Amino acid sequence: MKEDSSLLRLDELQARKGTIRVMPLGGLGEIGMNCTLIESEGDLILMDCGQMMPEEEMLGVDYVIPDMEVLRGHEGRLKGIVLTHAHEDHIGALPYVLPVLGDVPIHGSGLTIALLREKLKEHGLTPKLVEYHPREAFRIGAFELEPISVTHSIIDAFAFAIRTSAGVIVHSGDYKMDPNPPDGVAFDTYALARYAEEDEDGVLLLLSDSTNVHRRGSCPSEMEVLPGLEAIFRESESAIVLSTFASSLHRIQNVLNLAAKYGREVIPLGLNMERNIRIASGLDLIEIPCVYHENARGAMQVPRHKRLILCTGSQGESRSSLSRIAFGTHRDAAVEEGDVVILSARIIPGNESAIYRMINHLSRRGARVITESMSLIHVSGHAYRDDMKHMINLTNPRFFTPVHGEFRHLREHCKLAQDQGLLPEETLLLENGDCLELTSDSAVVTGKVPHGRVLVDGMGIGDVDDTVLRDRHYLSQDGMLVVIIGVDHESGEMLSGPEIVMRGIPLGDEGENSLDRLKELVVEAFEETDPETRTEHAEVQATIKRALRRHIKKQNRRFPIIMPVVMEL
Repeated sequence: MKEDSSLLRLDELQARKGTIRVMPLGGLGEIGMNCTLIESEGDLILMDCGQMMPEEEMLGVDYVIPDMEVLRGHEGRLKGIVLTHAHEDHIGALPYVLPVLGDVPIHGSGLTIALLREKLKEHGLTPKLVEYHPREAFRIGAFELEPISVTHSIIDAFAFAIRTSAGVIVHSGDYKMDPNPPDGVAFDTYALARYAEEDEDGVLLLLSDSTNVHRRGSCPSEMEVLPGLEAIFRESESAIVLSTFASSLHRIQNVLNLAAKYGREVIPLGLNMERNIRIASGLDLIEIPCVYHENARGAMQVPRHKRLILCTGSQGESRSSLSRIAFGTHRDAAVEEGDVVILSARIIPGNESAIYRMINHLSRRGARVITESMSLIHVSGHAYRDDMKHMINLTNPRFFTPVHGEFRHLREHCKLAQDQGLLPEETLLLENGDCLELTSDSAVVTGKVPHGRVLVDGMGIGDVDDTVLRDRHYLSQDGMLVVIIGVDHESGEMLSGPEIVMRGIPLGDEGENSLDRLKELVVEAFEETDPETRTEHAEVQATIKRALRRHIKKQNRRFPIIMPVVMEL
């Protein structure tokens, strides 16, 4: 991150008694990377620390995580990290930021801690992990936090009531108001209402999930998926392949129950699918009532009419289990004529091309592919508009800030809150980096703190910047040209070459003649340089690059990356 003198620093923000600050570092104006820093009496907690999938123009990038520059030099003030649930957009950045944050305890529910422990183990990290339980308040520095059970698309999801010196903050986490959750763990409306009514101050601030603000009504229950799935199981006479998110354990439980009812043997595919089922069943959060193979070995020996493959890859990810099945490259599984493939997940915007390409290949192999547009086989894990209204009325906050969504979601959520009686000055539309300062009767944005995105590329964290992304863009659009010449280190004469290697640059109708012309341009450019400077490689390289760039721009209207290499002989 570049230095910016206008940004607020934590050493300038030593909180006064009765003043707290809320500083979102990710998750506002975007889907994913949820991360919010809260300060009270000089102590800090981090609510969630998630990753985001790279945008289309971030070529080669694996993940995007929040920048923790704001905490540099102040790690001792961070008293704890609190996780609302185990989705990657809430925990996925931790393996990459923990070495920066230092020895800070991480608080999570049973499932969240179990999944996180395995994730961190892969990175050689063993921080202090602390399990919390519903309605059992605990302290972190100047904060008292009470976990409140909510329903979501993953088991063990929580909202939080956070008691501070200025008042109570309610952080909704990701939620829906499911009246009939598969595991019987209800949305705890009573605990939230208690904070709204406990004294004359009530809830100071509500931070609330905005993802589905444009969807009217209430989010359907997870159990409403069951009839659609059961109809497919009942009618299918061949193998079934069902793809869903590995974290959708309610959905997975329903599928396991259907497998038992219809005599299917379940074969899990994908490391995350195998791991999540193993951990959740070990915690007694899901039950396996059917014949279950712990891995895919021997999957093809199960009779097709009994075979149920449960896998990841509903978004068309190139190396996922389902994509490899579609392209016929999976070593343990395949689809044949008459098989059924169920995509029990929504199509995430931006993934359409990859998903439909995968569907086409599955269809070529004779499979019937069923998506959510054809049958009710998926419901969201996020609240709809009526659920959001209920959350606002239930907590009756003094101030309201929408979180978890793109800017259009946040703005619409503010308007929804105003429809419920909050004044415009009481609904605060924040962006990442904003510093919201609150007292018991006021809320104002005082400036911005350091924030931003860090790109994770393989083993590199933060190595990829705008320059690298621009080069990758040019490579993908216009290709690359490498020129190699050998120069006598004493006389400066060209002794070999030029050799030209091109990738992604069309030669046109002239073919070899065009390549010969490029070589002539290199020789001409070299001879134009002053004999005294020919041993200065940088000068020769710059001259060759200019000559080739002018020619290719004129002939092809392209701007490839040109890399002259001068070798001393």
